[in-house]
Amino acid sequence: MPTAATPFVAAPLVAVPLVAAPLASPAHATLASPAHAALASPVRAAGAVQPPRVPAGTTAAWVVFDRQAGKIVATRNAHRKYRSASVVKILIAIDYLERRKSVPAADARLLKIMLRSSDDDAASTLWDRLGKGQIIVRQARRLGLSDTAPPPASKPGFWGYTSLSAYDIVRTYRYLLDRAEPRVRDTILGHLRQSTPCGTDGFDQTFGIPDGVPRPWAVKQGWSGFGTTPPVRCNARAAQTASSSVSPPAATAAPAVYTTDARAVGAPISWISQRATGSGVPDYGRPVLHTTGLAGKGDRFVMAVLTAHPAGGTWSSSVKRTTAIARDLYRYVTR
Repeated sequence: MPTAATPFVAAPLVAVPLVAAPLASPAHATLASPAHAALASPVRAAGAVQPPRVPAGTTAAWVVFDRQAGKIVATRNAHRKYRSASVVKILIAIDYLERRKSVPAADARLLKIMLRSSDDDAASTLWDRLGKGQIIVRQARRLGLSDTAPPPASKPGFWGYTSLSAYDIVRTYRYLLDRAEPRVRDTILGHLRQSTPCGTDGFDQTFGIPDGVPRPWAVKQGWSGFGTTPPVRCNARAAQTASSSVSPPAATAAPAVYTTDARAVGAPISWISQRATGSGVPDYGRPVLHTTGLAGKGDRFVMAVLTAHPAGGTWSSSVKRTTAIARDLYRYVTR
């Protein structure tokens, strides 16, 4: 097992929108004081590109770190906790790779399909073998992830119920880029650069960054609360064609509503929030859709966009919202 690196020191964001001071080193993400940020913020001219608009009923959080500038350039609800869905598979992979010197062929196949095609069975196999929630405890401590916590004790096998934030996801990618051993970094990011258009469960995973941001990129997507069967099964060729464009596809009506709980269909957001608080799982009963990864030449931007949609929200409408946010966010930071 490799010698443990000095953990990141987590620093909370101050309430200053969108502009941050340069970082002293990759291990620290300290933002500017409000006064300094106000001086550093450019005054946007009329007609300038604006930050994304979040549709009513959708809860969104994002953080974008510009590695070239050495600072966070866009942030919203950075420390709000969401249930991770499949984004947690990055932490599972880090934990696995850092606990051994070599990888058997069978495990290499598990890592490949888990990271490229978001395979749930592969994730569950490694989750159980590595100690379930202890994976998250170890990684949160090692990487300094202050908003990240394992699933509640009543749901130990549900890795997708891990809590995390956009801020912590960006820290995780920065750890891989700046501090992880080369074999860990290259294995994980190598797979994310070859993300497949379709997940093994049949859902199209080209939403968000793949459909809204020009290549090159490396992505890990997450979705939860849309049922186990997609409204329209993903077609790899069609999905690949769509992701070659920066324009999101038009939304189409889904034939049915997919949620994790039939009682949540049509329920008010306040009721869902109360239920989530009692369950220990963020936004329990609401579908979530996350798009995270690296974008731009030389992996310039580290992006995390997390979204929770109205209870009973369809896959197609949620995909449209999330892709629009990712597209507009990228346009904003590259304006």
